[in-house]
Amino acid sequence: MTRTRTIAMTLIAVAAIAVGGYIAYDQVLRGDDVASLALPSSAPSADTGATVPTLAPAASAIAGSSTAASTDGSVVGEWTVAAGSVAGYRVREQLANLPAESDAVGRTEDVSGSITVEKSGDGANLTAGTLTVDTTTIQSDESRRDNRLRNEGLQTEQYPTATFKVTQPVAVTAAALGGTASDVTLVGDLTLHGVTKSVQIPAQAQLSDGKIQVAGTLTFPLSDFGITPPNVGGFILSISDQGTLEFLVSFEKA
Repeated sequence: MTRTRTIAMTLIAVAAIAVGGYIAYDQVLRGDDVASLALPSSAPSADTGATVPTLAPAASAIAGSSTAASTDGSVVGEWTVAAGSVAGYRVREQLANLPAESDAVGRTEDVSGSITVEKSGDGANLTAGTLTVDTTTIQSDESRRDNRLRNEGLQTEQYPTATFKVTQPVAVTAAALGGTASDVTLVGDLTLHGVTKSVQIPAQAQLSDGKIQVAGTLTFPLSDFGITPPNVGGFILSISDQGTLEFLVSFEKA
């Protein structure tokens, strides 16, 4: 075999591998553009007829009444996750050294949990809270990607839930209770892929249509939680080992 022919065959083989990898990427793991989760625009108008919780009377709060919040429409008390809440992941995909074209986004509405709210001046404090996400029901735009995540990446078969537990009180401003999206920081323990880390999640909160709504995102190195990016044919499809947790959760009065 001549040198020229050897070089030609090598180039053809390399091209075939590259094309095969791109096809695998394009057909299996390329995502679609999906908007980030965010709070809906906001507070109900006065004529909607919705019952909007307000802060408990100061006298009741001072007295420490455990029943005041349960019947008077105040924000004080326990709230549970409402239907329609969403949580999931976002990760940028890349084939070899080619520019990343899109994010892979997977989400689920299988979210449960609760928060406890206490009065604090004109605002309130979220003093306790837990969220649990069923990772086995997370779906993206591509079922083959979802199937891979059962045993690769998130390994949902081995780690079927992700949880977050608030470990520090969260101040909720009077503006947020009035329906204006306001910044909050959620400090707590995130358990993902069987690993628990203390994290600070930037988020926004508001009271709207009688529900407390919270939306947040946390971007982190996947390696922090022992997650190895999935690959197809040896082509790594995430950039810089970064992933993003996203959620938009509504709570209703228990």
